[in-house]
Amino acid sequence: MSLTTLLNKLRSADLKTKPKYLTSGLMELMKLTSNVKQIQDDVLKEILTLNANTEYLRGYLHGAYDKELFKKNVPVVSYDDVKPYIERVANGEPSNVISGKPITRFLLSSGTSGGKQKIFPVNNKFFEDMAFIFALRSSLISKHIEGDEKGKVVMLFFAREQSITPCGLPISTSVTGYLLSDSFKNRPSNCFTSPDEVTLCPDVKQTMYCHLLCGLRQRDEVVAMAASFASSLVGAVTFFESYWKEICSNIRSGNVSEWITDLSCREAVTNILGGGNSELADNIEEECNKKSWKGIIPRLWPNVKFIQSIVTGQNSQYIPMLEFYSNKVHLFSPAYGSSETMFGVNVNPLCKPEDVSYTFMPNISYFEFILADEGNKGEIVDLVHVEIGFVGRKNLVLSVNLEVTTEEDILKALNNATLVLQRSDLLLMGFTSYADISTLPGHYIFYWELKAKNISDTIKPDNKVLVECCCVMEESLSTLYREIRSKDGSIGPLEIRVVQQGTFNSLMEFSISQGASPSQYKTPMCIKSSEALVVLDNNVLARFFSDKSPPF
Repeated sequence: MSLTTLLNKLRSADLKTKPKYLTSGLMELMKLTSNVKQIQDDVLKEILTLNANTEYLRGYLHGAYDKELFKKNVPVVSYDDVKPYIERVANGEPSNVISGKPITRFLLSSGTSGGKQKIFPVNNKFFEDMAFIFALRSSLISKHIEGDEKGKVVMLFFAREQSITPCGLPISTSVTGYLLSDSFKNRPSNCFTSPDEVTLCPDVKQTMYCHLLCGLRQRDEVVAMAASFASSLVGAVTFFESYWKEICSNIRSGNVSEWITDLSCREAVTNILGGGNSELADNIEEECNKKSWKGIIPRLWPNVKFIQSIVTGQNSQYIPMLEFYSNKVHLFSPAYGSSETMFGVNVNPLCKPEDVSYTFMPNISYFEFILADEGNKGEIVDLVHVEIGFVGRKNLVLSVNLEVTTEEDILKALNNATLVLQRSDLLLMGFTSYADISTLPGHYIFYWELKAKNISDTIKPDNKVLVECCCVMEESLSTLYREIRSKDGSIGPLEIRVVQQGTFNSLMEFSISQGASPSQYKTPMCIKSSEALVVLDNNVLARFFSDKSPPF
């Protein structure tokens, strides 16, 4: 990354000339995307003006803030290169070690890209940018979906308890930071079914329960269901399968379960319930008692118009499950971001999930690109000069020999295997993978959690179907993989390990116990942690292997 990736987070929130691009109207979107070069130059100038005299940049720029000098003198670096400067501030040194404005908190990354969580310094500007993206995507939805602004959203936000760095500043996930920021507290309107006391409750289980309870109590007002990631929505339905009877009992009596012990949360939810409602409880029970939960989301919320969550990248694995639960209610993948910065929005909310693309917002950050294969020594390309073909995250790969299997390769193989699985009565709930080199030859392992289409049915993996899934996945991988696998046997047969239901929820709980955010959690496409592997391997029900070499 360039140092600008870090400094983007530290742009001033109170410069005398506040960025004139920070509005959320659709007309402004046209201006932003038609004047990219000038806006990007302005953003970089603002960043350099603010930070040129920091200890880090002063050694390269000598107090100047010229774009060409920046490109010539400031190197492209990795997180490890700037980590010592960040840690110095976290340990009590002044912000001007790396920031021209006071740092107000630190954010903790999800660890998706490199397998390890990182901390980033920010000020309020970061959360203003988040609010800008949220407002923009709301404008885009309103343009395409009639009546959405008149209802409420079941928004599955989760906050975690924040910790304190040695310098006294808080450290949290970006979602928690946003939920505690003035940008969230002072948002123009509250269209969420859950009161803030529920969203800010630090106990994930209590928060999820109360989100669903509040959402169902206001079911006739609900026009959308939303979460940061598709995995969270699927997880919410899975959670509801275990708690729907208790939730119905709460709605019928008007009383919240005793195990909801967060007092402010409990009081706020009690106010939402407003007494008992037996008719509503009966209606929900009737839907939940049906044999299949296909279309359960619109059955529970009959006025829902769309479902909003990120369904690209590793979250694309959840599209079939969401389509099953939603009965084709439109899935809207709204925006793309990271712990470093927000990137852009989906300007075509009605496109199919597999056709989603994101339009970069040039006013948010200064963006530079580099070919993944060239590392930090490659040619740096400005946003305005990027060409089609930039995809994926560099670190998400499998390899046991000379082959390199990318995120795109894995998703292609998974999609083809899912077509085979559709012939059975099973659905793929979640997956992850691992390159096993503990034996020779090494081979790919895919962990699958399956679910019966009919809620009362037991899981009965069909050997013929699962073996065919293994073969189809191998046939979908790269030519080099197939050649090595078939020609000299240096890669062993691909394996699918079917795990017990609830295993991926246990994997999430393990990750959260290690510091991951419930709102930001994404099932890793490739497992790197030995402890996480133990969680998976302790729950394996059956193993299946490819029974033939793939053609090449």
